[in-house]
Formats: sequence, structure tokens, C-alpha cells
Amino acid sequence: MARALAVVAVMAMAVFGMASAATYNVGEPGGSWDLRTNYADWVASKRFHPGDELVFKYPVGQHDVLEVTKEAFDSCTASNAIATHTNGNDIIRLTAPGTRYFLCSIGTHCANGMKIQVNVVPGATSMAPAGAPGSSPSTPSTPGSSASTIKGTAAGFGLAAVILAAGLMA
Repeated sequence: MARALAVVAVMAMAVFGMASAATYNVGEPGGSWDLRTNYADWVASKRFHPGDELVFKYPVGQHDVLEVTKEAFDSCTASNAIATHTNGNDIIRLTAPGTRYFLCSIGTHCANGMKIQVNVVPGATSMAPAGAPGSSPSTPSTPGSSASTIKGTAAGFGLAAVILAAGLMA
């Protein structure tokens, strides 16, 4: 019985440990990584936490994603990039609190607003739709949503784990 309880406890910790992760498709619902999106407005409605992911979707060759320093971000300078992404479906995991800076280095795209500053704050709750079902990074959870979470799923699994544990202990 102790072994079964330990297994259930490990499963519950794994489920609840992932419960706050969110995937944000940059620019959605109205756009993608493009010149039409107002990224200051897009970021303002979000709260990013460690474990969340940013997905930059764009036509290959028309845009790119460079992670840069604050100075490079402010001046739209692409030299000395921290990281360069060019596959059109770039997934960037936010691993720790702090501010991260991204821009498009193609032509004058950055100067025309194609850049994003992401403030990653400690905590366990992202501003994703409550109870939204989990989904892959390529598919938003609901129309008009740019984040998908597994909170609702985690709560269901957690309840199932408690019921399973109670049944095993009986």
C-alpha cells in the first residue's frame, strides 16, 4: 500500500508541476509573427512565467527571430544575437524569471515594430484562459486565444489520482 501511495504521489506532483505552463502563439489571435501585429498591445495582456513557451510562426525566408540584448532590442541591432531562429515555427521556452528580447532582423521589420519584450515573472499562474484544454503549440486552445494551458486537465488528473489513492488505501 505504501508503494501505491508513493506512485500516486509522484504522478500527482508531475501533473501539478506542469499545471501552469502555457504556450503562446506570438501575435495571435489577430496575426502571427508579422508586420501587422502591435506587439506592445499583445504582450500587455499576458503574464509570462518560467515553463511557458513562445511560438513564433511565419513564412520561412520572410522573417526570422533573434533573441538579443536590451541594447540591441532598443536599437534594432541584429549583430551579436544571443540566438537565431529561422524555421518558421520557432518554439522558445521561457526557463527563468527575467526580461527577454526578440526581434526580426529582416530589412526594416524591427524598426517597423516587429520586436517583442517578454517579462518572465516568478509564479505559478499564467494569464491563459482558465480551464482551457491542453493542445500542441501549433494549435490554439480556443478561437481567439493565444495560449493553451493544461490547468483544467491537471485538475482532472489530480482528482483522479486522489480517488485512485483512496481506492488503493481501502
